This record gives sequence, structure tokens and C-alpha cells, in this order.
Amino acid sequence: MKHQHFEVLAASLLLCVNASPLGKRFEYSRPPGPYPLDVVDELGLASIGKFEEYLAKNPSEHGCTLETAVRRKEWTDLSVEQREDYIAAVLCLQSKPSQAPKDRFPGALSRYDDFVVTHMSLAGQLHSTPHLLPAHRYYIWFYEQALRDECGYEGYQPYWNYDRYAADPVNSPLFNGNMSSMGGNGLPSDYAGVPQPAFAPPFDVIPNAGGGGCVTEGPFKDMVVSLGPKSTFFDDIPPNPQADGYGSNPRCLRRDVNKYAAAFTTANWTYALITENQDIDTFQQVMLGTPAKNDWGVHLGGHYTIGGDPGGDFWSSPGDPVFYFHHGMIDRIWWLWQMQDPDNRMTAIAGTQSVDPSMPSAVIAEEDVVDLAWLAPAVPVADLLNNVGGHGGRFCFIYD
Repeated sequence: MKHQHFEVLAASLLLCVNASPLGKRFEYSRPPGPYPLDVVDELGLASIGKFEEYLAKNPSEHGCTLETAVRRKEWTDLSVEQREDYIAAVLCLQSKPSQAPKDRFPGALSRYDDFVVTHMSLAGQLHSTPHLLPAHRYYIWFYEQALRDECGYEGYQPYWNYDRYAADPVNSPLFNGNMSSMGGNGLPSDYAGVPQPAFAPPFDVIPNAGGGGCVTEGPFKDMVVSLGPKSTFFDDIPPNPQADGYGSNPRCLRRDVNKYAAAFTTANWTYALITENQDIDTFQQVMLGTPAKNDWGVHLGGHYTIGGDPGGDFWSSPGDPVFYFHHGMIDRIWWLWQMQDPDNRMTAIAGTQSVDPSMPSAVIAEEDVVDLAWLAPAVPVADLLNNVGGHGGRFCFIYD
């Protein structure tokens, strides 16, 4: 599937858009770097004017504007020093004591684990169709706040532009194993791959890409994974002492940085996802994968580009720090989709089906809430739909 690139409106990668009847112009740019603009980047540049027009008609009651919004950046667009600052903040969070209720979650050993066990214990809510995108927007934002407020991080949560690294993810700046990466691949393992039973052969398994063992390079080589697994495709991981996965089960961080999964995250797939699906239900379902078309979807593709343990466990996947980059990109894709028709899409909430058929579905109402229990305050779903002014003005960010 190929989509023709369209022109960016300035060679300097700067796009100025007349966005309001008063002629106000918002400058939206991507700094020059080692990676050229892909078709999804270009779509974002071309679409920002629609979003500014929407905000002019629907201004935030709390003062957030495109000019005041912080800009979440792609990992490679950060300097090496900025990447190291982010890594230090994650390691800091991993060194702080857990605030989780010990009687329920004895395996949560650190503040970092608090986010993992929240995802595990609330997976049904977080992955119900109405909640999937807004709940993860809130979850990622709250993690970002913890890095800033509890560990002194001065930046914002980076995202992972899949297309930049899809051809060779294991040698990318995200996974190459140097001290300014998020750690390397796992050692070789003979695991049989990741079954995908909803898909016809050969798409019914994500093949082993040469990793799967312990990560031995980079800043997270000594990371101790405690929670889970609750579901795993490795037969050499000791079971958790509790059936719910909440017990302490110390082991190494494992990965299989997977080029086969990454092949479904290239810009042509993402561009088609954004431009060819006109309603939120279809957009979200295609994002999650389409067995009839042998399309694993960018959501699954991103998760299993990381793979391993806990990254490949549906429940405890936030135990791999790259999870937050992946869902940052998912949030960016959602925002780009919203920008194509903001009058209708900035308030669109998906229907009532659960992502996992074994989980209960929820009837969505405007007053329905995303409740992260003891981790963070409950917030109405409707307040989490706009990243520029949502959540009482606390959401005030865009993606470069």
C-alpha cells in the first residue's frame, strides 16, 4: 500500500497557516534532523490550520492555546543530553518506593511499578472500546507528571515515530543499546513466536526475530521486572506466585525487537488509518488490526516491535519503559485523525465493545469516567478528548 506524498509548504519545514477570520497565524514546524518528513508528518503540517480554526471557535476555558501548548517530541528529535535526562527520570521513578496498597499488590516494589499494576488491575476499563484512547491519553499524561513532579524531569513524554525505525528497529536510536537509548534487544531465544489465532497463516504468528532473552545493553540492562506475567508466550519464565500476577516475581527485562511486527507500523499504514476511516469506531478497530485483510494494525505492531517480557504481556506491558513511547505515538495518531475533521471528531467517543471479547463491555455516556483508582483522580471521558484544553486545562500539549 503506497500513498503519494504531497508537498510541504516550505523548504525549511515551516508551515504557517491562516487559521482565523482575524488572520492569526500559528507557526507549526519540525526541526531539521536525520530523518526526512514522512507522509504522516506532512499530513500533520497540512492539518494544523483546521485545528486552529476549531480552537478559535471553541476556545479552552482554561487558557490553553496552540501557542502555549507544550510540544511532545519524537525520541530522535531530542538531543542526546535530553534523552539522558529522560532516562534518568525513568530510573529515578524505578528507585522510589511504591505507593500501591501492599495488601493488594505485594509485587509493586517501586513507584514505576504503581503504573504497571494499575494497568494490570484496570485492564478491563482501560481497554473497553469507549475508554481505550482517552484512558491511555490520561494514563500517559499522569506518568509524564510523575516523571516531572517526582523526579525533576524538565521535558515531556517523547513519542516513537514507528516509520523512522521500522526497517531496522534493533539498530535504531531507540533500541540500539547505547546509554542514550531505551536499552537494547534481548539475547537470542528459541521461543516459537507470538500466536495471533484470529489471523490466517502466515499471519497467525509473529515470528521470532532473533531476540526474546534478557536485555544486556543500555541503561535498563539491570532493570528488575517484578509484576506478572499474567499471559506469556515464553515457557522459561517462572509463573507469578499469585494467579492475578500481582505478586513479586523478580526477573530480567526481556525483548525481541521485531522487524516483522514493525513492518505493520510504517507511514503508509498509519496514513491510511488516519485518512481512510471516517468514524471513530472504524478508526479504532482498524488501528487494533483487521484479520480479514491480514493487517495486524499499528497498535499490535507497536507492542510486538518491543515484545518480550513484560512488553509482550497484554496486562503488564507498561513494565517495559518503551510502552509509553508506543502509546504516545498512538495518541499522536488519534490527534492527527481528530484534526482531519475537528468539528465532529474532537468529541467522538467509540462504541460499547471491548477490545478483548472476554472483557465486559461498557455503555458509554458523556458522564462516564476513567477511574485510575488509587493512582489518579477519576475524570469524565468527555474531558479527555481534547489535548489542547481538556482535563480542566491540564491537558495542554501537541506533538511535533
